[in-house]
Amino acid sequence: MLKKKSKFEIAVIMPVLNEEKYIAQTLEQIYMQDFPMEKIEVVITDGGSTDRTKEIARSYKDRFGSLLVLDNPKRLSSSGRNIGLKNSTAKYIIILDGHIHIPDKNLFSSMTDLFAKSGASCLCRAQPLNPPDINEFEKSVAFCRGSFLGHKPGSEIYSDFEKEVNPTSSGAMYRRDLFEEIGYFDEDFDACEDVDFNYRISKSNLKSFISPNIKIFYYPRSTLGKLWNQMVRYGSGRFRFAEKHSIFSPIQWLAATGVFMFFFVLALSFLFTPIFELFKTAVSIYLLIVILFSFLLSVKEKHSECFLFGPLIFIIIHFGLGTGFLMGLLRKVSSNKSVIQEK
Repeated sequence: MLKKKSKFEIAVIMPVLNEEKYIAQTLEQIYMQDFPMEKIEVVITDGGSTDRTKEIARSYKDRFGSLLVLDNPKRLSSSGRNIGLKNSTAKYIIILDGHIHIPDKNLFSSMTDLFAKSGASCLCRAQPLNPPDINEFEKSVAFCRGSFLGHKPGSEIYSDFEKEVNPTSSGAMYRRDLFEEIGYFDEDFDACEDVDFNYRISKSNLKSFISPNIKIFYYPRSTLGKLWNQMVRYGSGRFRFAEKHSIFSPIQWLAATGVFMFFFVLALSFLFTPIFELFKTAVSIYLLIVILFSFLLSVKEKHSECFLFGPLIFIIIHFGLGTGFLMGLLRKVSSNKSVIQEK
């Protein structure tokens, strides 16, 4: 059976939760794109917001060819993406969060042009964390996460070049027919569902392309608590990804081992004085490394607050990722024990 051709060219899929602060700005930037609004459909999937997110989103209903605000009962980003995909029809898909900054009005036209020029099934984008209207702490988070000691290694999200790439870390724009071949986002993931999906694209040998012309800025977390929650989710998602695809991730295992050894050696140090001395030495070396790196980063970026906030931010990143990875491992072990007991 022939499929009916969609009147929309671009579908914007936005899984959101409590985005009252940014949702209007994000939708306004979409509306201001140099692209025919009647060819854009926006599908916002809400994971149970308790603020005015849905009310604000619905106020933009007449701005686009179509705007839907749908409930996401599972509350997961993965399920929100799938709901959006299944309730849209456009040829091209772009996944956006509710808290972004689009730096120019040509994002959508650049995206469609790049799909046509490259012949790619997936487009990848840089996603720096330094939009123009953030405070000094948020800038410090952005610089730290974009550094070698932060969240940068192995990712294309801080790149600034145009070429064919592996999409695993940065794919976010897709041809619709791609989902017929790859399937949808795995709803066993609460985080890193995009990493899993993009990895499946790379394993299928489908072409992926990255360009600085489709860069989007993301807002960094504004408090240490929010950064901690984000890193724990990432760590847990990374374990699920590594488990599903039987991939050994040395950086993630290093973070998890570091967290485990910290508390294990700390517990032993209460029983044995020599171990306490070893514990103090190891912690001192680690703190010296993050303090020195924070100082060098503050000099490099000409941002003195990196020296003030950097040590705490790096500790949150490392311990958050490690804790999340360990939590995923513990859930796996617990699940295996339950299966054995049932047998």
